[in-house]
Amino acid sequence: MFKTIEEFLVNWKHESDSTQKVLDALTDASLAQEVSPKDRTLGRIAWHVVTTLDEMLSRTGLQFEAASHEAPVPTTVTEIADAYRSSSTAMIAAMKKNWTDETLNDMKDMYGEQWSIATILSVLVSHQIHHRGQMTVLMRQAGLRVPGVYGPSRDDWAEFGEEAPAL
Repeated sequence: MFKTIEEFLVNWKHESDSTQKVLDALTDASLAQEVSPKDRTLGRIAWHVVTTLDEMLSRTGLQFEAASHEAPVPTTVTEIADAYRSSSTAMIAAMKKNWTDETLNDMKDMYGEQWSIATILSVLVSHQIHHRGQMTVLMRQAGLRVPGVYGPSRDDWAEFGEEAPAL
């Protein structure tokens, strides 16, 4: 759990940069990739990651320009990746302007429960990581290059001219 805004921002920088790398590696055609007809497509998951910034942080009262949770899924990767970039940047600016470290202790209604803003931020990061993992699996199924996040991906090793570690 985050104790300071700066602690969150340092963590967010790494995680949002990693998410941006994944979003930037998608193609328009890959947005239709699905596990099954009953599950979200890659495009829907990507858009969900983007709009969750608005959906979760609006519950704290933080106001910033972001892709609305109610907005339909865009048809191009550029729209999705750009919306994530601008929503994240606006979110950070609003936090820096409106919140202090003490704000992290404020309790807010989240889905019928009371969560501290520090908890909300922790869940926001974990939620993003969870869906980023789903996206990378669907990217493999779509035949896309998967960027390394917490270390080199198989694709990164190949670009280094080396074999990926044995499974």
